[in-house]
Amino acid sequence: MNLIVTIDTEEDNWSRYSATDNPVTNIEKLIRLQHMFDRYQVRPTYLISYPVATNLRSVEILKRFFGEGKCEIGTHCHPWNTPPFDSKAEIHERDTMLSNLPERAVFDKISTLHEAIVKNFGTTPVSFRAGRWGFGPAVAKALCRLHYQIDSSVCAFTDWRQYHGPDYSSFSPKMFRFNSQGLAHPQPDGPLLEVPATVGFTQNNFKLCQKLTKSMENSLGRRLRLKRIMDRLGLVNKVWLSPETEGASDMIALVERMEKKAYPCVNLTFHSSSLLAGLSPFVKTFENERRFNSKIEKFLSKAIEKSWRPITLSEVHVS
Repeated sequence: MNLIVTIDTEEDNWSRYSATDNPVTNIEKLIRLQHMFDRYQVRPTYLISYPVATNLRSVEILKRFFGEGKCEIGTHCHPWNTPPFDSKAEIHERDTMLSNLPERAVFDKISTLHEAIVKNFGTTPVSFRAGRWGFGPAVAKALCRLHYQIDSSVCAFTDWRQYHGPDYSSFSPKMFRFNSQGLAHPQPDGPLLEVPATVGFTQNNFKLCQKLTKSMENSLGRRLRLKRIMDRLGLVNKVWLSPETEGASDMIALVERMEKKAYPCVNLTFHSSSLLAGLSPFVKTFENERRFNSKIEKFLSKAIEKSWRPITLSEVHVS
């Protein structure tokens, strides 16, 4: 079993969409986190946004990790703070999803961030994740034009339509290749490899569990609180491989289940802003921050014990 750790390495703002006001104080917390990764021989993939890629201090921190061979640098495009901007346009929530922008705007923004990473880090990124998981055909075309190899914008079994985003509820955690027309066009020898963020179930039949989960999310199911009941009974337990939403024991249980099902890799994800108390809804207090780091360490300790092999995102296709 291969273990990938992908971090959306981004500005401090959460649900505040500004083109210009984007502090990156949370990046200082990566120093402590990287020390933890070093202890467990984990080389994370830092998927970085434009404010991070162009801030002198954050570039200094991440470039040192990269220069020491301790990580991979990838691309994480937030359309609201990545140039070029339409100076006359307001930032609407719908437009924070890259997949909702015109094709030309998508390419220009990804290209701008791509060039900033090449210039400031001296490396050409080949791995990508759309901000807010907003992947679409225009994004696929842009990635192919820029010679990206790996995308990780899909959240298995997750529907973002209420946030103006894509519906990934029919996607499993399985990797697959696709072409420049987008995710709906799988192709065995396609130029792009999709490595979804790992979301699954501690039960064996993922497909059945997802059907039950969707049925419980209708209006009647919500009123009857069926999802909570099924979870407490241990009948359907949906788990994100993320310390933002899960405890270490649930994350370990999910990976153990996927190992039994012969998945070749899992993809643990979180946001850099969750490393600093008060910046994300997942880590509101200093005690939350301590527990957050503790969950990561407990998971990594088990990963070493179980001989799960840490790799970076771009190493998936050659592993």
